[in-house]
Amino acid sequence: MLQFLAVATREDPVIALNCTQVRTFRSNPQSENLMSSRRILVTAALPYANGNIHIGHLVEYLQTDIWVRFQKLRGHECRYFCADDTHGTAIMIRARQEGRSEEELIADMREAHVRDFARFDIEFDNYGSTNSDENRQLCEQIWKSIRDANLVKEKEIEQLFDPEAGTFLADRFVKGTCPKCGAENQYGDNCDKCGSTYSPADLIDPKSALSGATPELRTARHLFIELEQHHEFLNEWTQSGKHLQPEIANYLKGHFLGEELRDWDISRPAPYFGFEIPDAPGNYWYVWYDAPIGYIASTWEWCKKNQVELDDWWRNDETEIHHFIGKDITYFHTLFWPAMLKTAGLALPDRIHIHGFLTVDGEKMSKTKGTFIQASTYAEHLDPNYFRYFVASKLSSRVDDIDLNFDEFKTKVDSDLVGKVVNIASRCAKFVSGSTLSEEYPDDEGLFQLASDAGSRIAEHYEKCEYSSAIREIMVLADRANQYIENKEPWVVRKDKDRQAELQQICTVGLNLFRQIVIYLAPVLPKLASETEKLLNFEIKNWDESASPLVGTPVGKFQHMMTRVDPKKVEQMIEESKDAASVESAPASNFNDGPEALEKEPMTEEHCTIDDFLKVDMRVARVIEAGHVEGADKLLQLKLSLGGDETRNVFAGIKSCYNPEDLVGRLVVCCANLKPRKMRFGVSEGMVLACGPGGKDIFLLNPDDGAVPGMRVH
Repeated sequence: MLQFLAVATREDPVIALNCTQVRTFRSNPQSENLMSSRRILVTAALPYANGNIHIGHLVEYLQTDIWVRFQKLRGHECRYFCADDTHGTAIMIRARQEGRSEEELIADMREAHVRDFARFDIEFDNYGSTNSDENRQLCEQIWKSIRDANLVKEKEIEQLFDPEAGTFLADRFVKGTCPKCGAENQYGDNCDKCGSTYSPADLIDPKSALSGATPELRTARHLFIELEQHHEFLNEWTQSGKHLQPEIANYLKGHFLGEELRDWDISRPAPYFGFEIPDAPGNYWYVWYDAPIGYIASTWEWCKKNQVELDDWWRNDETEIHHFIGKDITYFHTLFWPAMLKTAGLALPDRIHIHGFLTVDGEKMSKTKGTFIQASTYAEHLDPNYFRYFVASKLSSRVDDIDLNFDEFKTKVDSDLVGKVVNIASRCAKFVSGSTLSEEYPDDEGLFQLASDAGSRIAEHYEKCEYSSAIREIMVLADRANQYIENKEPWVVRKDKDRQAELQQICTVGLNLFRQIVIYLAPVLPKLASETEKLLNFEIKNWDESASPLVGTPVGKFQHMMTRVDPKKVEQMIEESKDAASVESAPASNFNDGPEALEKEPMTEEHCTIDDFLKVDMRVARVIEAGHVEGADKLLQLKLSLGGDETRNVFAGIKSCYNPEDLVGRLVVCCANLKPRKMRFGVSEGMVLACGPGGKDIFLLNPDDGAVPGMRVH
């Protein structure tokens, strides 16, 4: 008889946890009939609430969004759940630096994340937070099941402590040399070069990422989960060929499953922002414990809103569960997470889809080169549809990195989307705008049937995450459609009044071929799909609509659907990303006067003349407004009065040391004739002067009593 820790009801849909139940697995859903009715739960990794979304992040959320949109278009009940990952030392430290609560910080970041996702047409069925009551309850329930299974042990361990920041250091806040392969500048939990995992204390020459100080070893009590007890299960699950890509299964086999699995350190001592462990006061669940449980909590929020049982999604063999993640978090999702789910008697993932990283011009994204581009910066300059299409054209089911080269980006968008796809509509719609398509579908030399037959192959590519293959097939259809129009020359036919019926037939064929292509591209380009619906007065509801031609319907006025990539906007985007990086990474100025500082920052040997010096117009200014800059980690926005009606808007990298409310009314020294710099946050019209090496050591210069705004500094 099954022993339940809780029983789910519609009034209180707490998930039922069973410590002994083992889920039976279905056959691989990719081998099933693609048109059979399916219930599919899909997640993407939870973005951390300590920073903004950048284009590297977007690869994953777009890959997932495309797959979900495809499944919904096929008529399946598919739900996309995500949430902000909100706990951990990083959040606590940043909130402390900014002089506000963690709750205020994560609320602001959630708003920014949701806005960025919406700009790129990424739609979630529910977007939650790991700091929710639902997540807390689920963490406690799953923890009880782990306790009841006797998988928890306590150990006194030596942990790295930052004596300057006054806190124990999370793994990702320690950097040093990998003890296994010798790679430098590696995080404290795993090496991105050799894939090894280790304790931060194992690092060679560790340094705190918070202060740069050398951490001290201090003793603290930690709770561990014994993962080795699940070794046989994990070996079977990962090597079954059903749930992981072959290269991932081989990686796990070679790096982890060939030896005894290490116990998992699951707790962190105070101070720590997270959920306190009920049976271990003063200790908090490590962020990697409660973060994946956030998948279930987000589902639960949706279930409550829609009066649906949570068990239908997380304890039901008829529900498929698909996780989309980056290769850097493979270890947690393929070993820890399945072990947690199995212990709690919950449904295990049917498939974990793991992708590589985004590189730019063959290199890691770089702030100094302007290729570390925020999603919001991109959207201010370029059409998000360009990026959706480019990413789709590169993605496959493999774990390969994909490279963004902006010359290739422009060529692909201009050629495929503008020159091929949209070109079909622009060459036909204007000739029948305000009229209708033919009442009967004309002879088209078999093109519509060829495109209809291709639908099943394209669907299979989408199903298997082979988006690049799907795009190639679709572009073949676009080439055929364009060739048909080229041969029929509707622009010539329209000049003959006696051939207007023929013109209508040509355009009916062309627009139907266009419609088929748009249906196949709808998961990738939902905006184009929406514009096509308006043009042809129909709604794209199902993939199978591509098999039936549209006849007799009115055609609206053709509006330009897409333009070519403007290289000047690409350059502006990159320059703005460089500007943002330089301002955020540097203090307001770089003066200092101690022997230690002079050794680090030697005096310049280049002399300037008095004429050079006089070119710099330094003025006394008063801060009349100050505030945080949304999306900037280190900037404050200041409005300075230089006397009379003269003001300057200035972005200053002083957020780590000053609260905005403390600056209002204060006198500062401002460089008033600095060339204005356009940034993604606005235009910066000057610079406030400060000294110090940066970080927490930034000191604004201020004039003596008697100085007034507008006075020149000599």
